[in-house]
Amino acid sequence: MNPSFKSALPLIAAFAISACSSGGGSASVPGATTSGGGTTPFAAVQQITAKPEWLVKGLARPECPQVTGKPVCLALRGLNHGAVPAACNPSSTCGFTAQQIEKAYGLKPKELLGKGSGVQVALIEAGDYSAATADVGTYRTQYGLPTANIIRYNQNGKTTGLPSSCQDFGWCVETALDFDMVSATCPKCTIDLMEADGSIAGFEAANQAAVKLGAKIISNSWICYGNWDCGDANFPNSFNSKGVTFLAASGDEAYNEIGGPSVLSTVLAAGGTQLETQGKKFTETAWNDAGSGCETSVTKPSWQSDPGCTGRTDSDISAEAGCQPGVAMYSGLYNGWFYECGTSVASPLLSGIVALAGNTANLNGGNYVWALPTAKKTKSIHTISSGSNGSCGGSYLCTAGTNQFGTYAGPSGWGSPKNVKAL
Repeated sequence: MNPSFKSALPLIAAFAISACSSGGGSASVPGATTSGGGTTPFAAVQQITAKPEWLVKGLARPECPQVTGKPVCLALRGLNHGAVPAACNPSSTCGFTAQQIEKAYGLKPKELLGKGSGVQVALIEAGDYSAATADVGTYRTQYGLPTANIIRYNQNGKTTGLPSSCQDFGWCVETALDFDMVSATCPKCTIDLMEADGSIAGFEAANQAAVKLGAKIISNSWICYGNWDCGDANFPNSFNSKGVTFLAASGDEAYNEIGGPSVLSTVLAAGGTQLETQGKKFTETAWNDAGSGCETSVTKPSWQSDPGCTGRTDSDISAEAGCQPGVAMYSGLYNGWFYECGTSVASPLLSGIVALAGNTANLNGGNYVWALPTAKKTKSIHTISSGSNGSCGGSYLCTAGTNQFGTYAGPSGWGSPKNVKAL
């Protein structure tokens, strides 16, 4: 047995029992007694395979329960050799700050403070984050960002009758990560927290309720691994509204571990990179655990012409998702500041850039990015030329820099934004 695999077995066993982050919340472990006296509503927790490097090397752990037949959130808590790090400093040791994210993706102060006002970015979540206004306020104050306009809705678009606490779903950190990343890339945007009941039907309803509320950008930081339609034949219809950009994270379990909603042709699939600093410059490689692959159950979109996949090629475009380092975030429910990784970072981060670009009417899933002329790609998209997320015979579907199909690479898509013109 491979030694690295053997050493991961205790972690796998632990995740099979407890996949939500600890850190001081009253419901920090799925299945544990909550502050309300109940238990988290999970059964049939599935084991995570040893495939992802973040698991094998003890770099991170899932924030949400990995439940068979349920949507899985993709936020990962950054670890230090398998252990939760000591308290960090949000300006230096918690991961990338809002200002670093803005600089890495070419977002200028004039755009950040002059655009996005009144634009609604909807985030699809499970459970109610009652402290959302306070916690997003702490993040924004730390990084000198303007006050947030954040509104909580249930899955039917009502501000009353909200679901039970996100702690009951193990989803609070995911929610906080999402509104922090939108804050970093579109501080003037209105954030609609669509708080669903955690079911496929609930998430479908939340996406469509967001459309009715006027949201033009909707981010889904969750996946149904191995299932393109999440077990519901009507599923694609919930992500297909004219003039609305649906984004979804491509997954955190590397090559060929993909699923809905990111594989739908009407969705902009957010892959992942590992962002790093070299002096004052930023570099990126394809994140080795970003989801990518070929979904043959989905008819190949007319705007995709790559030769190695007869169905939907996943993903389209990418942003920071790696764990070394991740991004700084804040949740008062889980003892303050820490760092997160996973393609859950990329989807809301890119959502804010879409909002700044004001181009939702033309995106049409990944169409705009795939059809962007080479010269414009060069000016607006960082080419990711190194990194791999698995074994695929050296194909562009899992390996960057092959030049088998232009600059495209599965885990990072066509690359990451240099500026808002990428989207």
